[in-house]
Amino acid sequence: MIVVDTNVIGYLFLSSVHAQSVEKALKKDSEWAAPILWRSEFRNVLALYLRKNLVTLRQAQQIMDGALNLLRGREYEVSSYEVLRLTSESKCSAYDCEFIAAANDLNVPLVTVDKQLLREFPSVAVALNAFIE
Repeated sequence: MIVVDTNVIGYLFLSSVHAQSVEKALKKDSEWAAPILWRSEFRNVLALYLRKNLVTLRQAQQIMDGALNLLRGREYEVSSYEVLRLTSESKCSAYDCEFIAAANDLNVPLVTVDKQLLREFPSVAVALNAFIE
């Protein structure tokens, strides 16, 4: 099992330069987990795609359904105290620290392309390309 952030989830379902790497990560470990926050962040990404007419409402709903199916049973509520503690020890947002907190709770890596998370939490965050190698 690995924790993935919203960017990695998005790269799987939306066209990106990281799509091939994310597909390799899914083949390497198909048990993806995330804090519940991922849902709101991903809906926000889909809303942006809708506003830019990059997807239709039907497509956005199908993409969201696919992502929900991928993470079904592996969405976690994280401790507010832990998120605030991580925030106080880094320059990362509370949103980003939710992913670190989930990875810490599950004792698994967070796979991400977020440079700040990789820099601030090198013992937990693993670069997508490093994970697939």
